[in-house]
Order: sequence, then C-alpha cells, then structure tokens
Amino acid sequence: MNDPRWQQLADILVNYSTETVPGDRVLITMMETDTWPLARAVHAEAVRVGAHPHIEFQSTLLQRDLMKEGDPGHFDNAHELQEKGMCWADVYIGLRGASNPHELHGIEADRITAFRKSLGKVSALRTELTRWVLVRVPNAAFAQQAGMSTDEMMEFFFNATLLDWKEEGARYMEIQKVLQSSERVRIKSEDTDLSLTTNGRKYLIDDGHINMPGGEIYTAPIDDSAEGHISFEFPAVFAGQFVEGIRLRFSGGEVVEAHADKNQDLLHKLIEMDEGAKRIGEFGVGTNYGISRYCYDLLFDEKIGGTAHIALGRAYPECGGVNQSAFHWDLIKDLRHQGVLYLDGEKMIEKGKFLI
Repeated sequence: MNDPRWQQLADILVNYSTETVPGDRVLITMMETDTWPLARAVHAEAVRVGAHPHIEFQSTLLQRDLMKEGDPGHFDNAHELQEKGMCWADVYIGLRGASNPHELHGIEADRITAFRKSLGKVSALRTELTRWVLVRVPNAAFAQQAGMSTDEMMEFFFNATLLDWKEEGARYMEIQKVLQSSERVRIKSEDTDLSLTTNGRKYLIDDGHINMPGGEIYTAPIDDSAEGHISFEFPAVFAGQFVEGIRLRFSGGEVVEAHADKNQDLLHKLIEMDEGAKRIGEFGVGTNYGISRYCYDLLFDEKIGGTAHIALGRAYPECGGVNQSAFHWDLIKDLRHQGVLYLDGEKMIEKGKFLI
C-alpha cells in the first residue's frame, strides 16, 4: 500500500461510490492476489468510517478448477456462501483483479455457461440487496492484454479513476436529459442498422457509483422493440473466451441470427442460456474520454467516450426493465471512426462526439 493513490481510490470507493456509513456491513471481494493493496486500503477506510468490513478471496484459477473437475449440477452449491454474503452485506465492493484472459481455454462451452448461469444468481442478489461498486484492478497480465507496459497501465488506470466525479456527473446529466427526452434510438453505420425503443424507461448515470471507472449512461429498452442488425468491431470477452466478429440480427426484440468469426459455438450457447438471453437488457453510451483505447475488459471498454453498447440478457429493474436472465453481456459498438447514433431521427453521436 506504498502508492498513496490506492488510498485515494479507497476513499472514493467507500465515501463516494457506496456512501458507506457507520454500522454498514461491507463485503469486499479480493479477486486475485494483485488486488491486495487496494483491498487493504478499502478495508482500512471502511473501518475508519465505522463500518464492519469483511474480505473474501476468489480467483479465476479456482473457478477453472471447479469448471474443469466439478459436477455442473453442483455449481450452485459452490456459490452458496457468496449468496449468503450478499444477503448479509449492506455494501459490496468487488475488486476484480486481472488474470490470463485465456485461463479457461480448453473448458467446454457447456460447462462455462452452466457456471456463469449459477454465478449470475449472485450478481442478481448484489444488484437487488446492496449498494455496490465494481473495480477492475490492473496488473502485468492486464497491461499485456491491453498492449501497454505495466507502468503505462497503472497511469492509465489512475487517470481514469481519480477524477472529480461530481464534476463528471454534472456533464453526464446534460447528456442524460437529452436521452431521457427521446423515444427511439437508431445506430447506423456501414454494417449496422439497429433501432430500439426506450419510451417510458429510465436512463441512469454511472458516475463512479456503480463501476470504477465510471462513464456511461444506460437504460433498459422495451423488450420487443429491437429491429435490424448490428456488428461489433471489437472482440467480446466472456469468461476468458474471445468471441470475435460478432454479427446479430434482431426481430421482435429477439436475436434471430447470430454469427461470429471465432467462438461462434460459445456465442450460440450463451444466447440459448435461457429465454431472456436472446433479448437486449441494456442500451448505453460511453462518456469517459479518459478511456481512449480498447482493453478487452468490459469494466473499461463500455465507458470509452463516444461509443455505444448493448447488453444481451438481464435488464436493470431500476431502469424499468423487466427482462430476466442469469446472463448479462455487454457488446461495444465503436462510433468514433464512422457511424452515427440517432435519437428520434436527430444525430446525437457522430464520429465519437456528442452533438449536444
């Protein structure tokens, strides 16, 4: 904990992101050992404000062991203590350390989707019962994945997180007002023409209260409204598996065609996970221009300023969404080089810039 920036970030997470108060029960997940400096700083800050923190440890390597050697019928039991932890906690702070993005290579798609479906129940409890924030804590593996040196990655990380989040939030609110006043969204580019309706749904702001770094404005579209097709420039990552060249076609709000240049079998398994996995549970735009490059990690990538994203699966009920699924998977549409996002026929984003 020698770097003072860990304590600065812990202060933001405890006192701003989750607004922890005396007496709160705080569950801190330390995912991978590299998260220890921040875990310790968050623990100390929670104690300082009079809360009752508890740290649990998890690792992708442990998940690999379970998926490879375990009985899929027992995956739910493996998460029983995490579920009880969500019921115990008032505040949840998830410190998600990076690991080898190919750590689950060689594991059958059926096992991965079964595991993630059971883990999705924990995520549902988190969003329902706690004030929560998730942080992707970088390390050397993450830097390599993003194509940066470790020092560059740490500077990138702190530059994206140690912001004046109240000032950022004020900027996001101006964008939110425009989105909230609209009914119809259309994403148009050379290989995309997708429209959906958000009428009656609430747009929410992630200004560092939900994810760190923050930087998105999102809602839950009307379930049967998505029509058209969309392709994604960036590979999508699910449980360490890269799904590249994704192309989806929607009719009546559901995926009716799904193609990928790599890992198409996994893509099909995911959208068949349950009935809700075929529909769009979230539409959002990225607003954090401190995140300027794709890192192959959703906690960063969905925030890239001037991009849009959809998520298949579970909708956020706080937005008015009703789609239910154990699945929630964000897919990023890059509008920074070409492409336009329209609201009720008027341009809102063109070449990565908000026209408001």
